[in-house]
Amino acid sequence: MTPMLDARGLRIRDRLDPTDLGIEAPQFLCLVGPNGSGKTSLLHALAGIGDAEGEVRIDGRDPRLAAGDERKRLLSYLPASRDIAWPVSGRSLVALGLPSGAGDAEVERVLAELDADALAERRVDRLSTGERSRLLIARALAPRPRLLLLDEPAANLDPQWQLRLMEHLRRVSGSQAVVAAMHDLDLAARYADRMLILDGGRIVADDAPAELVEGSDVRSVFGIERRGGTWELL
Repeated sequence: MTPMLDARGLRIRDRLDPTDLGIEAPQFLCLVGPNGSGKTSLLHALAGIGDAEGEVRIDGRDPRLAAGDERKRLLSYLPASRDIAWPVSGRSLVALGLPSGAGDAEVERVLAELDADALAERRVDRLSTGERSRLLIARALAPRPRLLLLDEPAANLDPQWQLRLMEHLRRVSGSQAVVAAMHDLDLAARYADRMLILDGGRIVADDAPAELVEGSDVRSVFGIERRGGTWELL
């Protein structure tokens, strides 16, 4: 059976060592690690951003050779930055993520999923960072890509929306591969099917979240451990 994601030899000079990553079936995969550990670089390599090397296949297809609508259906990427200088409406921003020919109903569907209907006609450059985040996430989700790449998706969201978003990502990962870089170990462990720990530009652990959170890799990489239900410095 063709894997959903088959990535080999991914590398970015001085940021990501040669890395292989496979995803056989839909799942929610979280990347965790200290600042500068390579989480964003791995997302960039998967998305073919910048001077990334290596091979990526999504359902056997190379997204770098895909154009326009086909690429949107293969993968979507949400960067960590939420800055937008464009004086466009929320509705127009979300529509940018959709394949050509998609109707207004598709835009309405995505806005409703993120409870962002009230933001549809507002200018995105005048919204709060959290409101922009929801619209940018909606744009990434809009084409229902086979591979959804998210850099710090819960950042800038209030506690309720962090949970609502993670619940939503958990649902969509039933039919898509979701790869999210995160700093919140508890959120990642609660919702992810699988977790990778990165350090120094390489994957140092790959396992079920419960196993990793309680294991030695978190202690050695982050310098923290869980004591009495809270994280403490070693």
